[in-house]
Amino acid sequence: MLLFLRNCSKIRKYWFLLILTIITLELTALYLQHISIFIPCILCIYQRCALGGIGIAGIIAIISPKIYIIRMLAVCIWIYSAWKGFLLAKEQINIQSNPSPFLTCDLFVQFPNWIPLNKWWPNVFEGQGDCATNTQHFLFLEISQWMIIIFTSYLLISILIFLSHILHTKKRKNPLL
Repeated sequence: MLLFLRNCSKIRKYWFLLILTIITLELTALYLQHISIFIPCILCIYQRCALGGIGIAGIIAIISPKIYIIRMLAVCIWIYSAWKGFLLAKEQINIQSNPSPFLTCDLFVQFPNWIPLNKWWPNVFEGQGDCATNTQHFLFLEISQWMIIIFTSYLLISILIFLSHILHTKKRKNPLL
């Protein structure tokens, strides 16, 4: 299985498939926000950004998936983004499961000064919903529970791809491929 994942990570169409899944999830989030009038909370916005990080990893890898360094950079960004998304989804479930006036999410979205996404695209990156509410359900699970499943899946796949490259490094003649 590791050999299969390593070989897949060298092919553009699999990275395109990763990007396609991210675009689908992002468009679903925008549909829920603007068409279904589901007001996202701060943690929802941050989870969207984590998905965007995975998408950026896919874009980096699709440039030249056969080059080892580019591929590994993309996989590392993918692992980091999936991990951060998992932690954010876990935090949101904790807030929803244990409502408390002391356990809340931020009041305002806080992006770095060098990339103020909420100022550039307020319709997409402004979260005004309450993190403690769990109103959206799909197939008997809340959206935050689905996000745990999604980020866990992304994290598991990315770690397996990373391991497939690390374990194969010793056998490789050219370290750049």
